[in-house]
Amino acid sequence: MSLNRREFLHVMAVAAAAGMLPAGARAMGDKPMDWKKVYDTPMKGNVRLIHTTDNHAQLKPIFFREPNVNLGVGPAHGQRPHIVGKNLLKDLAANGVEIKEGSPEAYAFTYLDFENAAKKYGKVGGFAHLKTLIDNLRAQAGAGNSIYMDGGDLWHGSGTALFTRGMVMVEASNLLGLDILTGHWEFTYQQEEVLRNINAFKGEYISNNTRLREDALFGDEYREMCDRHGGHGMYDEDNLLPFKPYTIKTINGQRIAVVGQTFPRLSNANPIANFPDWSFGLREEEMQATVNHIRENENVAAVVVISHNGMDVDIKMAGRISGVDAIFGGHTHDGMPVPTKVKRPDGGTCYVTNAGSNGKFVGVMDLDIQEGKLKGVNYKLLPVFANVLPADPAMSQFLDELCVRKYDQNIIEARNPKYRNNPARIGKTFGEIMSEELAIAGDTLYRRGNFMGTWDQILVNALREEHNADIAMSAGVRWGTSVIAGEMITMERVMDQTSLTYGETYVTEYTGAQLKDIFEGIAENLFVVDPYLQSGGDMARIGGLDYTIDPNETLGNRITDMKLDDGTPVDMKKTYRVAGWAQVDQVGEGRLMWDVAADYLRRQAKKNNGVVKLSKVNRPTLKNVSTDPGLADYAGKVI
Repeated sequence: MSLNRREFLHVMAVAAAAGMLPAGARAMGDKPMDWKKVYDTPMKGNVRLIHTTDNHAQLKPIFFREPNVNLGVGPAHGQRPHIVGKNLLKDLAANGVEIKEGSPEAYAFTYLDFENAAKKYGKVGGFAHLKTLIDNLRAQAGAGNSIYMDGGDLWHGSGTALFTRGMVMVEASNLLGLDILTGHWEFTYQQEEVLRNINAFKGEYISNNTRLREDALFGDEYREMCDRHGGHGMYDEDNLLPFKPYTIKTINGQRIAVVGQTFPRLSNANPIANFPDWSFGLREEEMQATVNHIRENENVAAVVVISHNGMDVDIKMAGRISGVDAIFGGHTHDGMPVPTKVKRPDGGTCYVTNAGSNGKFVGVMDLDIQEGKLKGVNYKLLPVFANVLPADPAMSQFLDELCVRKYDQNIIEARNPKYRNNPARIGKTFGEIMSEELAIAGDTLYRRGNFMGTWDQILVNALREEHNADIAMSAGVRWGTSVIAGEMITMERVMDQTSLTYGETYVTEYTGAQLKDIFEGIAENLFVVDPYLQSGGDMARIGGLDYTIDPNETLGNRITDMKLDDGTPVDMKKTYRVAGWAQVDQVGEGRLMWDVAADYLRRQAKKNNGVVKLSKVNRPTLKNVSTDPGLADYAGKVI
C-alpha cells in the first residue's frame, strides 16, 4: 500500500524525530520530498563499510514480520538480540536511539501492530530499491571510499534461486556491486555449482574456517573440478584452504582487513553429500592466528570480520579474540539498530552488529582512522522502505527479464530422481509459475520466532493431509517472507518458505518416547547456555501435537505434557505416524514440499470461498519465562 503525500510527510517527520532515519527525513512544508534527503547519511570518518546479510534470494519488496518470541538463556538472557517489541524500544532508548511506537522504524525493527503498520508503510527491501540506497551511500562516502560486504544466505530462499541453483543471485549481486561475500546456504547446492557461482561472482568470496578434507586431494578429480571454475576451491593446497581466508582493501588510503567466517555447522543444516570435499567449524584458534598474522604483517588500520555465526556466537567470539575491531554478523536475522560493544582480551572494543534479513536493512559503519589507527566508529542500520526509495532502472530491467525466463528440462528441483524436474512446469515462464494465485490468507502468515508461526502451521497441516499422519514436523528455520491477512498467497510466497534443494517429504513412525527425545535434542540446540554449542534455527514446528517447554531446564527435562490435538496424552510406548520434510541425511520418497503446500492451499480455497483460515496453531505452553524481555504478546499459554 503506497503512502499518499500527507501520510508520507508525516511518516518522515516522525522518522526524523525518532533518530533512525537521517535528519533530512522531515516534513518540508509544501515542497515535495527528496528521497536523497530522507536517506542523507554523510560519512563520519574516512572509511565506509556497508553490510547486508540473509537476503534469502528476495529480489523484490516483501513483508517480513519480526519476532515476538526471541528468548535468551544464560549470559544471553535479557541481552540484545533477545529483547522484543516494547522492551526492545526501551533498550534502544537507553542506548541513545529513540524509536516511537507507530513509527516506520518501529514497524521495521519490531512486530508491534504489524498488520496495520504493513498496510501503512508498505513493503521493504527489493534489489532495485536496495541498489538505489547502496549506490547513494557509496556516493556520499566518495568514490573509492567504501566496501560493500554481504554475510551470506544470499543465494537461497526463493523459487527462482532454486531453479537457477543460485546463479540468479550471483547475477543480481554483481549488478548490486557487492565486493565481498561469505556463506551458509550458499552450500545448499552441489560443490561444483558453488564453484561455478563463485567463479561468476565479480567480488571476492572469503572464508577463514573452511578446510579441504585431506582425501579430496588423493586423486585428480577435485583439482580438475577447481580448474573448470577458474581455480576456485584451491586457494592454498598446503594449508588445505579451499577459499581465501581474508582480503585487504585499501580504502581512502587506509588498509582494511576483512576476514570471512562461514556458518560453522554446515553439515547440520545441509546434506554433507553436497560438499564431500569441504569441512566447516567454528575454529576460534585459527581465527586468532589469522588476526595475529594480519596485525603483524599487513600494516592495517582495522580488522573486521564478515560472519555467519549468529549474533550470540559473534558476541562470545568477540570477547575471546584480540585484534578484531568489528564483526558484521548474520544467520540469526537480528536487525539491531545499535552495535553491541564487547571488551576484547587485549582491552580493546569489538563492535558486534547484525543486519537483519530479507533485504530489510543496510548496515553502515563509518571508521574514523587517524595516523593509521582506528579512533572512532559511527554505525547506523537503515530500513529499506520500498515506498520511499526509487527503483534502480538497470536492476528493474534485470528483474523484468528474469520473469520471462522459461522453466526447461535442465532445471533441478530435487535430489530424488522422481521429482528432479517437473514436466507440468516445462515451457512456463518464471513469472507465470511464481504468480499463480493459490488462496487468500485468512490470517497473517509469518514464520519468525522461537516457536510456532502461522506459516509453519500451514506447512504441517499440508504434511498431515498429504501423508495421513497423526503428527507432522517442519524445521524451525528463520527464512521465509510474511503474508498479510487478506492478501493473496501466490506460489512465490509458498516457495519463499520451502524452496530447499532437499525438499522431499516423507512419512515414518516414532514412539512417543522417540518423539520426546527428538524434541529434547532440538531444544538443547536452541537453549543450551553456551552459544558455541548452538547450531542456529528455532524449535521444530509440530503439527497435531501440543507440549509444554521450559527453556531454562536441562537436556531431557525441558519437554513435558505432550498431547495430541484432541487432548489425548502422548503414550511413550505407542507408535505414531509422523510426516516431515527436508531430511538432511536421507532422501524422502514423498512429493516436494512446495507442491504439497500449494495443493493444500488450493483445496482449502475451494472449500472456503477462496480463503485459507487456521482453526488452530500448535503453539507450545511456555514455562518459567513470563517475565523474559524476549517474550511479548504470546498467543499461546505461559505458566
